[in-house]
Parts: sequence; structure tokens; C-alpha cells
Amino acid sequence: MSRVTFEQLLEAGVHFGHLKRKWNPAMAPYIFMEKNGIHIIDLYKTIAKLDEACGALKQIAKSGRKVLFVATKKQAKEIVAEKIQAINMPYVIERWPGGMLTNFSTIRKAVKKMSSIDRMAQEGTFSNLSKRERLQITRQHEKLKKNLGSIADMSRTPAALFVIDILKEHISVKEARKLGIPVFALVDTNSDPNIVDFPIPANDDAAMSISLILDVVTAAIREGAEERKQDKEKEGPEKEKQTADAEAHAEGDDAKAKKSQVRRPRKSDKA
Repeated sequence: MSRVTFEQLLEAGVHFGHLKRKWNPAMAPYIFMEKNGIHIIDLYKTIAKLDEACGALKQIAKSGRKVLFVATKKQAKEIVAEKIQAINMPYVIERWPGGMLTNFSTIRKAVKKMSSIDRMAQEGTFSNLSKRERLQITRQHEKLKKNLGSIADMSRTPAALFVIDILKEHISVKEARKLGIPVFALVDTNSDPNIVDFPIPANDDAAMSISLILDVVTAAIREGAEERKQDKEKEGPEKEKQTADAEAHAEGDDAKAKKSQVRRPRKSDKA
């Protein structure tokens, strides 16, 4: 059973593409028709591709790895921040820092700098600085938090990238492709679906369209995370039982060893 219905997609305006003159011929397989000079996306194709993407995202979440969401366009920022924060995944809604993936070690240094400033504030050493120094560090911290705040917990490159508009976010897509990181994306009629691994043909401009697709995607990620949690809970008692069995086996071996060391009394001993 599909995760979303044709009617839901239709109501959210997922089917509205761009003007015909702006189309990318590579999107032809996903276009249903042209109406009033605008391309209409085949929503049955959207359902199929969305289900495929959700299946892969669920497995990534189940493995405990991270998916980095990228959406710096105005109408997508708040939607992404709200929905992705709720599933504890990293996201970028401000300017994409060049080299964020291909030069991840440098990005990690910036994150550590931000963390060190946080520690200074918590430990009280921040107040020992001069007013000018505090102002400089505060500004630096605000800038770092704005650009890197949501990826502060990323200790390594993400398992996948989820992009809202691959034309606008072309730098992030290029970096991911260079590193072999799978890319999931909403792909409108003016984009090339062949440059991403999991294209989801959809209107990537309308807030309702973006919101609905993200609702479906985040639900799949939650499922994966929940299954991972359940598996770990099952592993707990099983591991305890295995440990207990191993200990019991070891105790049995020790008892046998001790028994073999006890010699039978000889006649001379009885005398």
C-alpha cells in the first residue's frame, strides 16, 4: 500500500510543474500532459518514486545513520526546520557552506569552535574577557550557529542527502555525487532527474507540496528509527541470556576442572 494517495498529492498541488519553455527534456517520462502552457506531473509516477525513496530512507534510519536535508529556498526553510528537527536529523536552511561534504574536516573544526564557545559560557570563563572580546566571540558564535547549528552533532559525513530543489542546491548535489553519497530529491519539470539517485517528481516551489512530501518522508524515517529501537530492546534480554549461559558454562567447566584435581585417597593414606 502506498504511503500517500493520488488525491492528497492533487490537493497539495504536487502535480504543477513549470512553464513548458522552461522544461528539461530528461523529465519527459514523469510529465503527464501540458495545460495552459504548464507541464503537469504524472502523480502516479510521483507515488511510485516516493514509495521507493521512503523504503531506502527507512533502511538508512534503521541502520542508525543520518540523512542531511538541504533547503535554502525561502518557501522551504521553515517547513524543513520544523519537520526535520522533529526527527532528529541534520539540515541546512541557510547558505550551503562550500566544501561541507568534500572538506568535512574543516567544517568539523568550525563546529568544535562553536562548542568551545558554548563551554566558555557554561563554565563562566566568558565573563573574564573584555567587553570587546566578548562581542567578537558572540558575533562569531551567532554566525556559526546560524550556518552550522543543526549539523553540530554530525561526527561524519551523512549516509544520504535529501534536497528540495536540485537547481538551487546544485553545489551540495555535486559534492555528494563526488563522494558517492546517495541523493534523494524533489525534482520539478525544469530539472534533470538523472543527476540524483532517488528523484521524486514533484512541485518543488509550493509550500503545500513540499510539506506533504516531507510528511511522508519523515514518517518513513520515524518507522526506521522505531524499528531500530525495538531491535535494540530485543537484543538486550538476548545478550543477557547469552552472557548468563556463557557464565554458567564457564562455571561448569571450572567445577569439572576442580573435580579432576581432587585425587582419590590411596590405601597408604588410610593406614
